[in-house]
Amino acid sequence: MTKHCFFTKNQINHIDYKDVELIKQFMNSYGRMKTRRYTGVCGKHQRELAAAIKYARFMGLVPFIIR
Repeated sequence: MTKHCFFTKNQINHIDYKDVELIKQFMNSYGRMKTRRYTGVCGKHQRELAAAIKYARFMGLVPFIIR
């Protein structure tokens, strides 16, 4: 079974750091980013997603870790 990129399939061109609900789908229960192998996101969007998650953490929208 091959996984398809969520962002390509839904024609999302820009990943916004303020869209917390979308970002949380790609984080595990401990607050860490899920890997490309697990989510099926392409490399281009994985890099954008990582930057959006890091910026959302910096802005305080998403926690760094969840205990």
